[in-house]
Amino acid sequence: VQLQASGGGLVQPGGSLRLSCAASGRTVGNYAMAWFRQVPGKQRDFVATINWTGRITYYSDSVKGRFTISKYNANNTLFLQMDNLKPEDTARYYCAIAERPYESGSPRSLEYDYWGQGTQVTVSS
Repeated sequence: VQLQASGGGLVQPGGSLRLSCAASGRTVGNYAMAWFRQVPGKQRDFVATINWTGRITYYSDSVKGRFTISKYNANNTLFLQMDNLKPEDTARYYCAIAERPYESGSPRSLEYDYWGQGTQVTVSS
């Protein structure tokens, strides 16, 4: 199983970015997936998760109303649309796929067994 994250970059406060996570070796339509983020020297924090059907999503309080998680089964890809970005959103963003199929999403990193390499998001003027 491999996850390839992309779409990060430098953006001004209030701007938008769309992260992508291309999966291979596992069908995203059968698995919950999630995004986490990490700042150097700090623990990896939960951002958003989507259940295996793609119909149920859950967000951290810090991004709720600004970020949207989705997945496109035809391309086996997970997305994170990030709007109204703030400097505190600056971090390396990681996608992850659940260890077991047909489960709801979780904010716990231990529920995910494969991770992407991460993509850097920097919000600065």
